[in-house]
Amino acid sequence: MCTAATYKTRDFYFGRTLDYEFSYGDQITIAPRNYPFHFRHAGVIDTHFAIIGMAHVAENYPLYYDAINEKGLGMAGLNFVGNAAYADVKPGLDNIAQFEFIPWILSQCASVAEVRTLLARMNLVNTPFSKQFPLAQLHWIISDKEESITVESMSDGLHIYDNPVGVLTNNPPFPQQMFQLNNYMHLSPKQPANTFADDLALSAYSRGMGALGLPGDLSSASRFVRVAFTRMNARSGDSELESVSQFFHILGSVDQQRGCCEVADGKYEITLYTSCCNATKGIYYYTTYENHQITAVDMKRENLDSRTLICYPVIQGEKIHFQN
Repeated sequence: MCTAATYKTRDFYFGRTLDYEFSYGDQITIAPRNYPFHFRHAGVIDTHFAIIGMAHVAENYPLYYDAINEKGLGMAGLNFVGNAAYADVKPGLDNIAQFEFIPWILSQCASVAEVRTLLARMNLVNTPFSKQFPLAQLHWIISDKEESITVESMSDGLHIYDNPVGVLTNNPPFPQQMFQLNNYMHLSPKQPANTFADDLALSAYSRGMGALGLPGDLSSASRFVRVAFTRMNARSGDSELESVSQFFHILGSVDQQRGCCEVADGKYEITLYTSCCNATKGIYYYTTYENHQITAVDMKRENLDSRTLICYPVIQGEKIHFQN
């Protein structure tokens, strides 16, 4: 289970939580402009936009979970188990494997408008990376500072939806997630007025009662509502520190704690990491379950014209600052 969100102040921010019971050994990974991307059915792209994101690197290939490029476009893949389906290779189309989708888009597109053009001739295919890494069942959010879309590949084809809330979780399919927001149109950050009955003297007895009914469980449908409400009502200053802090608070509304979501006997899903990318500046911020201190990697401090991947290990272990 995972949650992705966008946020805009002076700059544009994009990030996600990754919720799972174990890590594959993830790294903050920069693919510089001249790192060659070898696509299984679509040849090689030798020169492209630089990319930074969280990835598992296998055979010198970055299997990105979420990433941004130097033009300010962000993309994340989230579990879509039971609904995701990929096609066979078809002639006359750009046949892109599921694991290649993020680099295919971010290496070439500077905006969501350009993504739509690329998707019109793309076929998302069922070629696995290897026997050790079979097909992941995913759907994706793709965003720039102006708009977001959701992309879902299902048995009846590729679906592209406008995403006006700028968030994504997991199941059900995106149109159903958006429809269920109708059930919560009464929610408000303001205190509620008495509309129950004119002749009853009812009053709010606590702050925050305008959000009574906001779901608090860990299901993907409830997380979608909760993070959408939080994101749509979030307010902060325009500075980098204020914006980054607020973004982590937005995704903190759906943080998963060890012990609350048991997926097998003695195994629990937790928020392994939370990312916040300043897509305007190319900075990847993150925290982990064991480390709440925000860590950052700035892609523009690297040689973005090189040909080799640049990787930074995820810093674990809680960091506590003593004031005395």
